[in-house]
Amino acid sequence: MYQKEYERWLAADLEDCDLNPELAKIEGNDDEIKDRFAVALAFGTAGLRGVLGAGTNRMNIYVVRQATQGLANWVKTQGGNQTVAISYDSRLKSDVFAKTAAGVLAANGIHVRIYDTLMPVPALSFATRYYECNAGIMVTASHNPSKYNGYKAYGPDGCQMTDDAAAIVYAEIQKTDVLTGAKCMSFAEGVECGMIKFVGDDCYKAFYEAIEARQVRPGLAKTAGLKLVYSPLNGTGLVPVTKVLKDIGITDITIVPEQEYPNGYFTTCSYPNPEIYAAMELGVNMATEIGADLMLATDPDADRVGIAMKCPDGSYELVSGNEMGVLLLDYICAGRIEKGTMPANPVAVKSIVSTPLADAVAKHYGVELRSVLTGFKWIGDQIAGLEADGEVDRFIFGFEESYGYLAGPYVRDKDAVIASMLICEMAAYYRSIGSSIKQRLEEIYAEYGRYLNKVDSFEFPGLTGMDKMAGIMKGLREEAPTEIAGYKVVKVTDYKDTESTGLPAANVLRYDLEGGASVIVRPSGTEPKIKGYYTTLGKDLAEAQAQKDALAEALKPIFS
Repeated sequence: MYQKEYERWLAADLEDCDLNPELAKIEGNDDEIKDRFAVALAFGTAGLRGVLGAGTNRMNIYVVRQATQGLANWVKTQGGNQTVAISYDSRLKSDVFAKTAAGVLAANGIHVRIYDTLMPVPALSFATRYYECNAGIMVTASHNPSKYNGYKAYGPDGCQMTDDAAAIVYAEIQKTDVLTGAKCMSFAEGVECGMIKFVGDDCYKAFYEAIEARQVRPGLAKTAGLKLVYSPLNGTGLVPVTKVLKDIGITDITIVPEQEYPNGYFTTCSYPNPEIYAAMELGVNMATEIGADLMLATDPDADRVGIAMKCPDGSYELVSGNEMGVLLLDYICAGRIEKGTMPANPVAVKSIVSTPLADAVAKHYGVELRSVLTGFKWIGDQIAGLEADGEVDRFIFGFEESYGYLAGPYVRDKDAVIASMLICEMAAYYRSIGSSIKQRLEEIYAEYGRYLNKVDSFEFPGLTGMDKMAGIMKGLREEAPTEIAGYKVVKVTDYKDTESTGLPAANVLRYDLEGGASVIVRPSGTEPKIKGYYTTLGKDLAEAQAQKDALAEALKPIFS
């Protein structure tokens, strides 16, 4: 079957001239052909994501057309404005895929609002809501290596598409022939006939105003003298992040030159992810050189942000997503109470795999902290629920341990632009009172306990990877561990059991251990990985780390 599909592609007159040499090169190589054609990229709530190249299991204009035709078929049943918003990042072919998608939509009689330059995930979520669109498309593969690209689909609320809608779109995709099934129109033709329009200045302005309205201590950053090093990691963050920071009064910004401008090859770091030191290294070196208060980096689609904070000895230390989530929650709560801007019955939201330290901080400030499934759409879902009840102002903050933060209901996905603004404002505030982010973090640990949260990832590449992952999860369900590293398992939570969790079903297992530690096992929804999330609590960091190491060592054979 896959050989026949390969031969069909090989014989076709393909418009993308990069694909023909690749197809010719693999002729006679069964493994290479199978890898590209034995399966198709699956369309789920995270849309599509895959390696660039030829075939049904790769990202190319034909797979994008097919996906967009499926989306168009769904949009046509939805009434409303019959409009889709589109944005794209700096990855290889992102602009091509965005314009390809726009052409398919226009050929289907669906209006398009597309950004005239690369813009981040939150800008796409904002435009989807601003223009009251039926859907949104973001062309990105987030923080994956440069050989990847992807296609994220959004619903009319600016959240990533729901499971139900994604299932309908996927069914429509499967009815559409990948090479010939999509209606097509050139991008230029779509613009000329008025079906494709660019996002207007009014939308850009409204996006920035919505972010800047969420300052906690307006005006403070103008006088604090914060010295910042920033890296957009060759992605979309440069213009929106620096604009907002300058608007609030942070002007001493040094950009990491090698990572300043869009570059889909990400030549300075193979994995443009602000969670890892290699991506932050150039910025940390520059911060050390100039004595910056803070080094900050946003990922290529600018929905996630990481920092390195300055320590008293002049060195720089990376701050984890959990730590930053707690720091921002603490800063927003304290600041809004001080300024009299805290709403009645405030609500914050975090994912189930994020630190319980946030629960302790929220309780201290009288904030209701809700825990939801992993994936920022579930945080967006909580905001939508509040909005439906006429109580959207109760939402003050949401975060995931994977470096995603949001402080306002103006978008429904994580936003590194507002997170960058609030992190810098927070750093400026602590600087103005003779403190620092590092000092405040240590104070939080002293007050609530030395929590440690670590994530280990286990990769399962190849066509059999997903089957291996399913087998591991099945084994854990059939024979749940009674102890891990000598710590008795006191409670097992299976998130597939919606009655006991009160949440939608998810393929996640949680083990609560004697003494307060916990382990969560979760297969990734977008990559062939199983993640282990460890939470330990010690009298100091060394004790918490030792327990985490013991737990991880004990579980390693299960994931091998």
